[in-house]
Amino acid sequence: MNDASGRASLPALVIADGTIEALKWLALLAMTGDHVNKYLFNGTLPYLFEAGRLALPLFVFVLAYNLARPGALERGLYGRAMKRLLGFGLVASVPFIALGGVVGGWWPLNVMFTLLAATAMLYLVERGRSVAPVALFVVAGGLVEFCWPALLLAASVWLYLKRPTWAAALMALLSCASLWYINGNLWALAVVPLVIGAAGVDLRVPRLRWAFYTYYPLHLAALWLIRIPMREAGYLFFT
Repeated sequence: MNDASGRASLPALVIADGTIEALKWLALLAMTGDHVNKYLFNGTLPYLFEAGRLALPLFVFVLAYNLARPGALERGLYGRAMKRLLGFGLVASVPFIALGGVVGGWWPLNVMFTLLAATAMLYLVERGRSVAPVALFVVAGGLVEFCWPALLLAASVWLYLKRPTWAAALMALLSCASLWYINGNLWALAVVPLVIGAAGVDLRVPRLRWAFYTYYPLHLAALWLIRIPMREAGYLFFT
């Protein structure tokens, strides 16, 4: 099948709002397990690490799905998302840096800034800019968690949701696979059948508008505080 421009097209991916929320909660659960493993158990629980590889692509997919909704630009969705991601990203930077595992005291910037960069990049595309999104991709990709693969995944998923073509689908698949460079495995690809299957499920999960934004810095702060008595008891942490 071809679209109006002659490009080979695929079926549109439509997922119920409640199911989108369920995917977000699944991502939160995977992220929490991954961080517990990383910051409290020194990465010694491989099943939590592997499950944690689903978190980033799920968060990116949910973000791209919401930004690709009709009228998102006109309703100011991009601006609101960028303000929240920036604010909570700055707050989360305190426990994120304190927990360790960063280079030079700050690098990389936490995942809130990854999602912020993706949102800003897509906003510029929506506004018809051509050079600025590419420049932002190049610069921001070197500063944030999950680097360029995460930003490329956001762009390709968003493009597919806007206009489902084979080219966009292939780019999304390759960018998801390229997270191997960061993760050291291909578990991120498990998100692909999960997202496709979600299109056939209508879950009634209510939306909690600020849940993700507030949970991210709070759970990092909680892990930071939990490590204090553990360290005093003689536990050694390597992040």
